Amino acid sequence: MRPLIAVAAIFAALTLAGGAEAADHQIQMLNKGEKGNMVFQPDFVQAAPGDTITFVATDKGHDAESVKGMIPDGAEPFKGKMSEGFTVTLDKEGVYGVKCTPHYGMGMVALIVVGKPVNLEQAKAVKQVGKAKKVFAALLAEVPAGN
Repeated sequence: MRPLIAVAAIFAALTLAGGAEAADHQIQMLNKGEKGNMVFQPDFVQAAPGDTITFVATDKGHDAESVKGMIPDGAEPFKGKMSEGFTVTLDKEGVYGVKCTPHYGMGMVALIVVGKPVNLEQAKAVKQVGKAKKVFAALLAEVPAGN
């Protein structure tokens, strides 16, 4: 009987540990942050497959939307509502570009890397507008080499 209890205890511990591995990363949508006006903070997040990203509507007048061409193949695009927070679970490995629709040209963008950046070159090839071009170039340069 004891071996059966031990096996059950190990199974329960592994099951609980597996659920505890997923993390929730919070990204604030701000009028003014550490890097200036109209920003996501943080604007660079490294996550694991299955982690969630919660966009927090700290200031009104912002949304968060995936950038066309800057999500991994097979990943679902996402778009939150204006002035509302939301959570998205990212299961596919790769680079996810995010923009605030009304402030995209002002450089209000973020980059999320889930696991290995398998679509990095594809993401770099996406044409950007205004200040988003400069901000994305800097964020993409932060992606660790060799992944």
